[in-house]
Amino acid sequence: MESINFRKTRFLKAAATIKQCPDQELPEVVLCGRSNVGKSSLVNALVDNSKLARTSASPGKTRQVVYFEVDKRLLIADLPGYGYAKVSREKSQAFSSLCDDYFTSGRKISLALILLDIRREPSDKDVMMLDYLNHTDIPYFIVFTKCDKMSRSQCLTRQRALADSFNFSPDASIYAISADKKLGIKDLADGIASFINSLG
Repeated sequence: MESINFRKTRFLKAAATIKQCPDQELPEVVLCGRSNVGKSSLVNALVDNSKLARTSASPGKTRQVVYFEVDKRLLIADLPGYGYAKVSREKSQAFSSLCDDYFTSGRKISLALILLDIRREPSDKDVMMLDYLNHTDIPYFIVFTKCDKMSRSQCLTRQRALADSFNFSPDASIYAISADKKLGIKDLADGIASFINSLG
């Protein structure tokens, strides 16, 4: 497997509208989740730079899609935390209007990372996100965050319970991480690299 050097990551730009999003030449990995689930902390842990992505003590403060270029091999797009907007005519889906536009804009998303706080039940918004992706052809990974708050055995039990209760795709890889303690970060980085390499 050709490795991807996540330390060679740079901030690319922030986009408040779809028109401001960068042109796509590289595969795009999109981070989705609730405002306080730890998306920015995960970016910092992956790239081993605690100051690259801004983390906020006030959940929901980020209103833009924030882009990072990794090793000139892929883009990471950190989406705003879930808000509320209509994605389809059939039913309302849980996205901010920017997220809504993002998933329906025709941008080619190579992979989505769905971040779930392992200590909490997935919210209605999380479930809607999973349901939406299950009805598209967008591959995704499940990333359980804040796993340092539980013992290893508690984490495994919790993962099994949530996988049984919720409609995870059978093709979805599942990772348990702690951005603060750097637990599981290398496994996730390797998983992303393997997936990107598989795209050819």
